[in-house]
Order: sequence, then C-alpha cells, then structure tokens
Amino acid sequence: MKKLKRSGRLVDMTYYLLQHPHEVISLSLFSERYHSAKSSISEDLVIVKEIFEEEGYGSLLTIPGASGGVTFIPRMNNQDAADLVERLKKQLSDPERILPGGYLYMMDLLGNPRLMNEIGRLFASVLADKEIDAVLTVATKGIPLAYAVGHFLDVPVRIVRRDLRVMEGSMVSINYVSGSSKRVQTMTLARRSLAPGARVFVIDDFMKAGGTLKGMVDLLKEFEANLVAVGVLTESVGVEERLIDDYISITRLSEMNIRERTIQVDAGNVLEKVKESQT
Repeated sequence: MKKLKRSGRLVDMTYYLLQHPHEVISLSLFSERYHSAKSSISEDLVIVKEIFEEEGYGSLLTIPGASGGVTFIPRMNNQDAADLVERLKKQLSDPERILPGGYLYMMDLLGNPRLMNEIGRLFASVLADKEIDAVLTVATKGIPLAYAVGHFLDVPVRIVRRDLRVMEGSMVSINYVSGSSKRVQTMTLARRSLAPGARVFVIDDFMKAGGTLKGMVDLLKEFEANLVAVGVLTESVGVEERLIDDYISITRLSEMNIRERTIQVDAGNVLEKVKESQT
C-alpha cells in the first residue's frame, strides 16, 4: 500500500480493525502497511480507540509484549441494543406472520444480512469477555445467526444436521427428544468439527421447550467440548417444561392468538445480559 496521510491511515485502519475482530494485530503490521513509524501508528490507534468507545462500537485493547499489538472487541451500547430489540419487537408483532398451525414466519428476518449482522454484534457484545472457539447451530434456520455471531467473535461455525452427509466424513449421532412434539429425532455432527475441550456457543432461531438446543448441548458431551452459553433470537413463553435454563434471548413471544390474529412480543433477557457484561 502506498504511503497515506493521517486521515487516510485512520480510515483504512478503522476498516481493517472492523474486519478483524478479536484478532491480535501487531503495530509492525500497520507500520509496514502505511510506511509509517510505530510512534505515529500508536497515536492513530489512540484516536481510533476514543471514537470506538465513545460511539459504542467496541473497545480496542492493547496487548503488551514482543508479540503483542491491539485487538478490537466488538460491542453494542445499551441504547443501540434497546433500539434493535424494539425494532424486532415491532417486526415480529405483525399478525401477518401467523402461519397455519400456530407457527411464526421469520424467514424474512433471517434472510436479511444487515439485520443478522446487527444481531450478531449484539450477541458478540454479551459474549465479548468469554473465551469461545466455535459457534454451533442446527440446519437450517439457525445458520444466518450463527455466521453473524461467528464473524464478530472471529470463530468458525459448526452445523448440526438431521441427516448424514458423505462429504463431511465420519459423523457422531445422538437421539434427542423434541420439546414440543415429544418425538425422538436424530442429529449428527462431523467428527472433525470440534476438538476435545473446545469452548462452544450454541445458538438457534426459535425456542419453545428447548428440545433442539438441549440436543446440541448433549451432543457437545460426545466431543468432550464445553458449553459456554446458549442463545436464541426468539423464545416462546407458556411452555410447561423448559429443557434449557440459562440462555440469552433477544425477543420473547409472550402471546399469539390465532383466532383473533394478534401477537404480543416483548424484549428477551439480552438487555439485562448487556448490562451485566459491562459491569
């Protein structure tokens, strides 16, 4: 890259940090990239750090030592988190989302890359101080969420399937009980997906009783992996038995009247989790 003025360095540096969250970036990399002295780079990073933290984009941590540098930790401030949850509440409260059988249509939201990006940043903000090696979800609707979170945590996504895939090699399979239908089903994950001791965040788009999520948590035991946290976009209340106790939810489906075609959606517990992560 050609030598840039400070204004140009700041723009490119900010973009680079945003694209490499949770990655330790050495001062030498920026020094060579911009053909500038490390002292100038350090001054630039102070400016970026102040803006990131003032505007609630995240924090910029300094890593000391010969192999150190800086690391960008994405976060979302309380107001931005509340605004996002409020928008989701309004979108999910549309009675046109009610499908036959009492299901809630969500594919338009899950297929919105910008929205998934915001939700991924919100989850990553809650998980910012936790060590995570992978994000785990089940095909298919949880995949957009998982990739959004994986991007902001800078970790790979692993996908649990309900059928065998020859191209993924040998598989580990378990049976689990669907929380809503009480049917016994099977889920599988490629044996090479997770290493023993891996720290995993499990996520899905919707939770009723939590049978699918509980199945993924149980599947982690087969890999000797560790559960860090569970997340859902929307949880449903009024369930007789919840199979998952501790989780992060963005929204809560409090009531859905099929006959009168009304939906009540409230905030989940994520806003409380955001505040806890900042203390």
